[in-house]
Amino acid sequence: MKVRAHVFISGRVQGVFFRAHTQMMAMKHNVTGWVRNLRDGRVEAVFEGELKDVEKVIEWCHKGPPLAKVDKVEVIWEDYKGEFSSFEIRY
Repeated sequence: MKVRAHVFISGRVQGVFFRAHTQMMAMKHNVTGWVRNLRDGRVEAVFEGELKDVEKVIEWCHKGPPLAKVDKVEVIWEDYKGEFSSFEIRY
């Protein structure tokens, strides 16, 4: 089953290569979408793919890369749109 998750990650998640690692994890699990930093210090991402694959990437987001300290991961499940062909870092 294909799903879409809109995710907001809070904590020490900027300046620790969170976006680059998220992109690597998404690509490893065949998940498409994007990730970006928000002005309020959070990281925002949209993941699309098979449910089990998206769940693996979200699970990773709770830990993040070695220098990150994740305090909260908010997941909003949305209708799958299939609008992405890859996973990109947005600026």
